[in-house]
Amino acid sequence: MYMRGPDDKQDAIFSYISPEDRVPADHPLRKIRRLVDEVLEDMSRQFAKLYADTGRPSIAPERLLRALLLQVFYSIRSERLLMEQLDYNLLFRWFVGMGMDERVWDATVFTKNRDRLLNQEVAEAFFQRVLKAAQPFISDEHFTVDGTLIEAWASQKSFQRREGGPEDGENFHGHKRSNQTHQSTTDPDAKLYRKSSGSEARLSYLGHTLVEHRNGLIVGTYLTQADGYAERDAALLMAHQKRRKSKKPMTLAADKAYDTQDFVGALRDLKITPHVAQNDRNRRSAIDGRTTRHQSYQISQAKRYWVEKPFGWMKSVGLLRKVKLRGREKLWWLFTFTAAAFNIWRIPKLQAAPC
Repeated sequence: MYMRGPDDKQDAIFSYISPEDRVPADHPLRKIRRLVDEVLEDMSRQFAKLYADTGRPSIAPERLLRALLLQVFYSIRSERLLMEQLDYNLLFRWFVGMGMDERVWDATVFTKNRDRLLNQEVAEAFFQRVLKAAQPFISDEHFTVDGTLIEAWASQKSFQRREGGPEDGENFHGHKRSNQTHQSTTDPDAKLYRKSSGSEARLSYLGHTLVEHRNGLIVGTYLTQADGYAERDAALLMAHQKRRKSKKPMTLAADKAYDTQDFVGALRDLKITPHVAQNDRNRRSAIDGRTTRHQSYQISQAKRYWVEKPFGWMKSVGLLRKVKLRGREKLWWLFTFTAAAFNIWRIPKLQAAPC
């Protein structure tokens, strides 16, 4: 007699185990789901204002946002693949809130509903409610700001003369091109930009984040066209917004690119102590001994590298290394939403950490 089990091919007609029972009690998505449900419940009234009283019901905005979070967390590169995963992945069905026999949406319908729902206002409201849930883990005094290059969904061949010319299309080698004379035909908002003097110029945007120093959570986002002044301008806007909400002493750390007289002077006008890294190579730094002599300056310099962790996560996990949306408005909500996803991913770990 053999103890080998039978290899039955007959499929069961009924299943008496719900998706809730199939997900392990200690699965990381359980804590994230509870947090997301609280945030989405708080946004219910705002969602209700976005839809008409009559007509055919659309995808529930709560389900749409949960599905988009899964796309970020699991680095799913397209909505079509996301719908495929939702069709057979029980974990994904449970997180979104779909039943076992519920039909999955068509990828095109999902994309159209996403574009209709997700704008900068909704993404910012979602981001702010996530920050509200993370308030016990956020510093309201010490911050770091930085920007990162986000490659646009546009090729070099699309960067053509505004009034047309002989080098348009594929034959652009050997011709001088600039943002003043050329523009992308597929993404006009994208600008030709190089990360450093020795790197290749690419059609890009700049994403900016304000990160607090206690746990490295993102507390502010901004997305701009790529140019040499965007980083400092965006940093001042985010710092001003944070200054308006708090009267406590504040410090702002940044790298050497922010070491200019105008930027440091503007921070001091806002009553924010500039903890900018000194750039004294063949020039005079705007940061002098009045600032660098304090121990808080050294602490800020040690903490400011925390801003790189969200950028690395958003690009490697959140698929922001090269986006698949065109236009500054769409990329702005995507950048803000991905920053909120990073905070959602971090908060349960902070809640489980020992005090």
